[in-house]
Amino acid sequence: MTHRTEAELEAVLDHIRQAPSEQGTVELIVGRPAEDEREVLAEGELTVAEGLLGDNWIARPSKMTPDGSAYVETQLTLMNARAADAVAIERDRWPLAGDQFYVDLDLSEENVPPGTRLVIGDAVIEVTAEPHLGCAKFRERFGAAALKFVNSPVGRELHLRGINAKVIEPGVIRQGDVLRKI
Repeated sequence: MTHRTEAELEAVLDHIRQAPSEQGTVELIVGRPAEDEREVLAEGELTVAEGLLGDNWIARPSKMTPDGSAYVETQLTLMNARAADAVAIERDRWPLAGDQFYVDLDLSEENVPPGTRLVIGDAVIEVTAEPHLGCAKFRERFGAAALKFVNSPVGRELHLRGINAKVIEPGVIRQGDVLRKI
């Protein structure tokens, strides 16, 4: 698989920065039924206790909790669809990033700081402070330049790797739904 170069990624920054700031759309929903498995969903149900139903977040052990149980601050992950497109090159490779929601919305620190609430479909979620950074798996799937891009100072400011969130009010979310800041 061909990966984008640093120059190619830098060239799309303006396009990523032009994502809507107040209201956007859910471009893709992905369940992760097991490690390294992805299932593209037309719709998903969010619950306060389990996050995205059918996703393996609830079963993942966490170093952040005393008993190793799932860490609610990382219940959901959202990635800017424009950033996903930049690193993945092809839309069918977006799910490899490992996020559940790919959205056309400005996910920058300035626009959606921790505590920001978003309405998605029938649900309400809240952005958490837990950082979401690129890792070795991300580098393996999208290349070293992509990892450097999302973890750079600009990448962190714009949250190019994405953000973590938790469910505040349960509901159903569909691909194509509007998501908006409250």
